[in-house]
Amino acid sequence: MARKSKKDTKTNNALLPVMRPDAAGIDIGATEIFVAVPADRAVENVRSFPTFTQDLYSLADWLNQCGIKTVAMESTGVYWIPLFQILEDRGLEVCLVNARHVKNVPGRRTDVSDCQWLQFLHAVGLLRASYRPEQEVCAVRSLLRHRENLVQMAATHVNHMQKALDQMNLQLHHVISDITGQTGLAIVDTILAGERDPYILAKLRNERIKASEAVIAKSLVGDYRPEHIFTLRQSLAAYRSYQKLIEDCDREIRESLEQFQPPR
Repeated sequence: MARKSKKDTKTNNALLPVMRPDAAGIDIGATEIFVAVPADRAVENVRSFPTFTQDLYSLADWLNQCGIKTVAMESTGVYWIPLFQILEDRGLEVCLVNARHVKNVPGRRTDVSDCQWLQFLHAVGLLRASYRPEQEVCAVRSLLRHRENLVQMAATHVNHMQKALDQMNLQLHHVISDITGQTGLAIVDTILAGERDPYILAKLRNERIKASEAVIAKSLVGDYRPEHIFTLRQSLAAYRSYQKLIEDCDREIRESLEQFQPPR
């Protein structure tokens, strides 16, 4: 089968029926946004706008002046979120599309910009909008992602605590399952308070810990160096700081979830 030439592709694209005459295409970058509207809506039908909030309002004003009712943009990164919200507030239908889907659409013309290509595809109905839940759901999802980041950062400081213990050859985190549990934190706090006697430290063992006091005491015989104690102290403080942030985040999530409860 003979391959279609670029000229044939352009001709076929031009013959596609326009299903959305009031469609625009938007190409979003970190510092600049390019917008294309139908050629009959403005003398300069492709414009660029900075990404400052005031410029996003100007962009929305221009689309309203051009009689645009629906826009298409790619869901790349997080740069699309502020503009998406502004355009929705202005009553525009926003078609958020997956960049991979746009890339797989055949017949792309190489002599137009990304925003013009998006405008064309949206006008002829070749774009499929990605699912975006209601704003309340988006808010909770954003908080959950933030919480996950906090948990990961807290885990990093736990690793720093374990490294400080390793450098002093204290094997506590190898004989108890969780150094941030009741027994682990009690022992670490007491070490930071100045206690070095392994048998006194081992008496802080919770009865649910499988390791015996003798094993824990043996794991706490090491080379207590000031520089590693300092690292341990700061790592523990950072871990507890993130735990407080996680608690605050959990409270915010609970308050957001209450909005989903039906009225009694």
